[in-house]
Amino acid sequence: MFPMQAIHILTELSGNLSIAGYGLGAIGPGIGLGIIIGKTIEGMARQPEQSGKLQGMMFIGLAFVEILALMGFVLVFIV
Repeated sequence: MFPMQAIHILTELSGNLSIAGYGLGAIGPGIGLGIIIGKTIEGMARQPEQSGKLQGMMFIGLAFVEILALMGFVLVFIV
């Protein structure tokens, strides 16, 4: 199934492109958060003495990923 066909099917089901777009846009940040947190925990397990630095970098990464989700949410109301 091509991406445009999937979007067309989702818009027919929901009746609104912006709602379907936000649903698809929330997948990326969700995957990103899982990868960031998982790799940070893995790094803390390997080098416990670096846990403070890893945690600080993780929060910076989380902020950037969450901005993507918030931009998608705001875009729903603009469009």
